[in-house]
Amino acid sequence: MTDFERIGGEQGLRAIIDDFVDRAFDDVMIGFIFKGKSQSRLREMEFQLASQQLGGPHTYTGRDIAEVHAPLPIMGGHFLRRRKILLDTLQEQEIPADIVARWLAHVDELRDAILGAGVASEHCDHAAQAARPDGEETES
Repeated sequence: MTDFERIGGEQGLRAIIDDFVDRAFDDVMIGFIFKGKSQSRLREMEFQLASQQLGGPHTYTGRDIAEVHAPLPIMGGHFLRRRKILLDTLQEQEIPADIVARWLAHVDELRDAILGAGVASEHCDHAAQAARPDGEETES
């Protein structure tokens, strides 16, 4: 049985993603990153990525992860905050610990693509982030 099946298949994963995306958009530390972004598109891309990673039948059809995140002002603390929101969501929905561990390991594997290669997750390079394009009104 796949992790996708163990969490309740499409219905279970969509419930998790809906909860997670709502929390991320409403979060005081990272919510601003999503200003002007399509919440429904982000839900779908998160769902596809998670389904693929969890052994589900859906394939991620979005743009390259590094390309999507390059124009966004994401620093190490933002990355860690998103990770914590996901962890809290998974734990509150009582997802088995082994699935949580694999899911978070996958998130951690994407760190370089999101923050830039070689940038530690706790690193906050304000000058580099300020140099990034604004990225408002885009679909992520």
